Amino acid sequence: MTVVAGIADSVGYITMGGVFAANMTGNTVLAGIDLAKGDQLGAWYHLTPLVAFFPGAMLARALHLLLKGPTVGLLLEAAIIAAVGFVDIGPEPSVMVVAFAMGIQASVITSFAGNSVSTVVVTSTLARTADTVVDRLWPSATVKPPSTVNTLLLTLTWTGYLLGALIGALLVPRMAQPLLVPAALLLAVVLLGPLFGSPAPRPTSAA
Repeated sequence: MTVVAGIADSVGYITMGGVFAANMTGNTVLAGIDLAKGDQLGAWYHLTPLVAFFPGAMLARALHLLLKGPTVGLLLEAAIIAAVGFVDIGPEPSVMVVAFAMGIQASVITSFAGNSVSTVVVTSTLARTADTVVDRLWPSATVKPPSTVNTLLLTLTWTGYLLGALIGALLVPRMAQPLLVPAALLLAVVLLGPLFGSPAPRPTSAA
């Protein structure tokens, strides 16, 4: 799923006017830079994906509460991403549609193997990985280090995002509809997930 987000961000940035589809932090920073330059139009262009991302996340949460699982949300995300490549609506509406789909992904699954992991951004994942490394090396660490499996999961999360960005950049000049690849990956998650142990669903209520 991090590969999916990496591809979406890479393809979006290259083909949709330098806007990220999943990385809302990056869009916020770019909007701030535009505002500093006095470019209000550019700032709005970078902020519009947030307007689409947020309701996508809300929809995913509602679907999860209603249907008690992530499957429908993932299938909806895959359908939305695949459709963008075949409907010529222009770069601005396209990036908003993909951002909506990334909002779904951000909320539909937030826990893997009992660990809270984001599949659309990796900054916090890198910080948690650094914490784990130091905790393991620090002889008097008072915090119990996470298991090796958890450390590997965090590392793979960042690696997947990087790999997705690389794949997306390579797909753009080679495929007319590069977003079909992440759509197919999402279908693979839905179909093959039960074979390898489905990711843990997000809790329906606070502890």
